[in-house]
Amino acid sequence: MADPGIFDSVRGLIDEHRRVQEELSDPAVHADAGRAKRVNRRYAELSRIVAAYDAWTAATDDLAAARELAREDSAFAEEVPGLEERVEATQERLRRLLIPRDPDDARDVIMEIKGGEGGAESALFAADLLRMYIQYAASKGWKTELLERTESDLGGYKDVQVAIKGSSADPAQGVWAHLKYEGGVHRVQRVPATESQGRIHTSTTGVLVFPEVDEPDEVEINQNDLKIDVFRSSGPGGQSVNTTDSAVRITHLPTGIVVSMQNEKSQLQNREAGMRVLRARILARQQEEIAAAASDARKSQIRGMDRSERIRTYNFPENRIADHRTGYKAYNLDQVMDGALGPVIDSCIAADEEERLASLGT
Repeated sequence: MADPGIFDSVRGLIDEHRRVQEELSDPAVHADAGRAKRVNRRYAELSRIVAAYDAWTAATDDLAAARELAREDSAFAEEVPGLEERVEATQERLRRLLIPRDPDDARDVIMEIKGGEGGAESALFAADLLRMYIQYAASKGWKTELLERTESDLGGYKDVQVAIKGSSADPAQGVWAHLKYEGGVHRVQRVPATESQGRIHTSTTGVLVFPEVDEPDEVEINQNDLKIDVFRSSGPGGQSVNTTDSAVRITHLPTGIVVSMQNEKSQLQNREAGMRVLRARILARQQEEIAAAASDARKSQIRGMDRSERIRTYNFPENRIADHRTGYKAYNLDQVMDGALGPVIDSCIAADEEERLASLGT
């Protein structure tokens, strides 16, 4: 039977879908790249809801027809249980699509992986995590761009930053929609390459994920608020790797955010990359402040703002991956490290959806 609450909430979205479709036929929309991107994203999101609503209403109509025909022909009664299951399944899908989305889900991301407790082993694991995320991104058809890296003496990275860019306008397929759950402390348990006695060590590596700013003017930055220093790039151990002052350090004075870039040989390229990261960090800071100021803001247990939280353990001797927030556990760590991260992230998405549903009282 039709759910009046669902029908009422979808009716307005169907009307919006029609208006957005008309908007997409307007050449003026496509003359503005930023506006076109926003309209396409909204259209993709609404199209999923409309398709789910159509499937649900079709199933509801089929069930009603089968029940009516069953009064005259018992053969139709046999179809009723299956149709009831179909109505329930389509209604549940529609209900989940109506959960208010994170407005940043369609955004690309900038990810920073930093060595933590464990010294050289932590830096080596940072490199392993980078490879895992790059291969996961490739499996999703996303593009990756290494923005900055600070190598350790024994290999690996003390700090590495990568931009990950998606290819879909659908927020549900967005990079942020999937990778926003990766921020936190990742714990690794394994025998380090530097360990001669074969003892298992525990190390940690930190991951920060920021939604990337779509358009430079989306985050206003006053040039007078920036302190920009230039210096020579350095490699492992601090030795200079070139003879020009191409490295750039940008300090945003109002927030105290500092970004350093030395990956490119050109000072201009390093400055542009630094500004990308700075905008993303300022956007994240603004969003955190807004969430903190809202007394009724939803406090997600899946994607909290506490970046010191240990979110996951990678146990190499047992080939085990475990997510501490969702209870997910599997014994295919070797595959996960090769990029098969989908089921782990899906567990976070599902848990977050359940929490959102609970907060809506549905």
